[in-house]
Amino acid sequence: MAGRIEDYALIGDLETAALVGTDGAVDWWCAPRFDSPACFAAILGDESHGQWSLAPVGNRPCSRRSYKNDSLVLESVWESVTGTVRITDFMPPRQTTPRIIRLVEGVAGRVALHGELRLRFNHGSVVPWSRPVDGRTVAVVAGPDAAYLRYGPGVDVDVTDECTSVDFSVTAGQRVSFVLGWSPSHSEPGPAPDVAAELARTLAHWDEWTSHLRYEGPYREAVIRSLVTLKALTYEPTGGVVAAATASLPECIGGQRNWDYRFCWLRDSTFTLSALLRSGCHREALAWKDWLVRAVAGDPADLQPLYGVAGQRNLPEVRADWLPGYEGSRPVRFGNAAVDQFQLDIYGEVLGTIYSAVRAGVDIDPHVWSLMASLLEYVEKRRQDPDEGIWEVRGPRRHFVHSKIMAWVAADRALRLARVAGQRGSVRRWQALRRELRDEVCARGWSEEQQTFVQYYGARRIDATALLIPRLGFLPPTDPRVLSTVRAMGRLDDRGFTRRYADVNNGEVHEVDGLGGAEGAFLACTFWYADALSMTGRPSEARTVFERVLDVRNDVGLLAEEWDPHTRRQLGNVPQALSHVALVNTAFTLFGTRKRDRSPTGHSAAA
Repeated sequence: MAGRIEDYALIGDLETAALVGTDGAVDWWCAPRFDSPACFAAILGDESHGQWSLAPVGNRPCSRRSYKNDSLVLESVWESVTGTVRITDFMPPRQTTPRIIRLVEGVAGRVALHGELRLRFNHGSVVPWSRPVDGRTVAVVAGPDAAYLRYGPGVDVDVTDECTSVDFSVTAGQRVSFVLGWSPSHSEPGPAPDVAAELARTLAHWDEWTSHLRYEGPYREAVIRSLVTLKALTYEPTGGVVAAATASLPECIGGQRNWDYRFCWLRDSTFTLSALLRSGCHREALAWKDWLVRAVAGDPADLQPLYGVAGQRNLPEVRADWLPGYEGSRPVRFGNAAVDQFQLDIYGEVLGTIYSAVRAGVDIDPHVWSLMASLLEYVEKRRQDPDEGIWEVRGPRRHFVHSKIMAWVAADRALRLARVAGQRGSVRRWQALRRELRDEVCARGWSEEQQTFVQYYGARRIDATALLIPRLGFLPPTDPRVLSTVRAMGRLDDRGFTRRYADVNNGEVHEVDGLGGAEGAFLACTFWYADALSMTGRPSEARTVFERVLDVRNDVGLLAEEWDPHTRRQLGNVPQALSHVALVNTAFTLFGTRKRDRSPTGHSAAA
């Protein structure tokens, strides 16, 4: 049985990632990259769908665990009456193919351990052929996939197609290592790695990377852990940042809101760039900007809400009916049908990202200026059309207020960029567009009766995206409409956390999209609320909200997409990039302290 969502820690090699539970089981791993089919999918079912368990005999949760320093090297410790053992789990930064390394060390006494390796390729549906290759290697093969388990001396191994089991004991000072590597089945495995050297290389990599991070304000540990998590969710070859490492973890336990988040969303682009630039991650910011420009190149009419890590466009959504789902949450989905939606807001996101990069001193290639112009021309043509909106609600298209505000952002940032580039040919037209969009939103998106901006034209429901209005520059934080809208967000409050748009009445949360059940509070929106409180002159309340979210991180500092304040459980895919991006940005908003900018340009980061 899978653990709670908050039971999992992340390890990764900057091209894919795995989740390790408090019980020592690896319940999720996609190889060779984030969006590949999973070969461990127990988190969406049970051990028969792919798992690598390794723990002291008795199979109980570890006594404690933590990341070593500011790295992605996980150390889990079990204490028992017979002794103490530590398991170090990590994935070395990729050189050829992905590898998970598990190093077992005796700390005190004598501890007996048991492990079971069940590889199931193609999202838990294919049982491979397993065979011993020599005295220290087990080969596991099916179709295009192969994996090789290498292990140290003193381990008793039993190999069947169903499972490779291991039994051994360690005493104080004794080490036993296991290396599981994936490779194409037509390729020969590389040489056995030096585990001690790989551990040292991995720790050195993270030590060097984190040494350039600039944040030095309060709650530094939380901010640095969030930045390490964002780095871990970055596909190193292209710079794309996936929304999460997992697929189909539910936003409502037992419900249908189970989506695949192993892709890159344009809606997150400006926030992500801001977090990276503010924190001194200039190389990653440049790589993300370059990924974005490559992904959206072409006809603006073909712009998608999300893309694959390599910029691929074809991400069909399929149901994996052989998987029972996390705690029975079905259907399990891979791919994401939102790729075919029309979302007007993403044009503002793209232009906002380019503008933020320019503000930070990033050089923009000439073809980007023509891309900018073509995107805004398309916004002019489609701005009167309804869309699916930022939340990708699977219902009728509407005139979402946030989408119209982001169209305004597109015009505003294009105007600013045109001035920087000395391209003033379309300035008057874009000025008129910006003015028309603001007038329209203030007339049709504002409810005089409720004294708040609403979710879509004619609606009564409010939406947490309205909290972004002052940050986006659409209206100043002192505007009475902004102040009133922030006060109205109490309707989205659920025990101190902010929901996206489901109204909370008399403590009861009402679902609004016809999928059944009610999702949890959205953690990024709760951070946005803290931002808005700070910007509107309520810094003490803002800090309280910020600290409240920090308190629901798991034991190793990770956040999923949502939090259920009633069951006190994390919900949704994990770790969620947008939650950690919002944590970083809110920390800078509230505290604004950082190391001296050591970027090559010398420019401060863009907000």
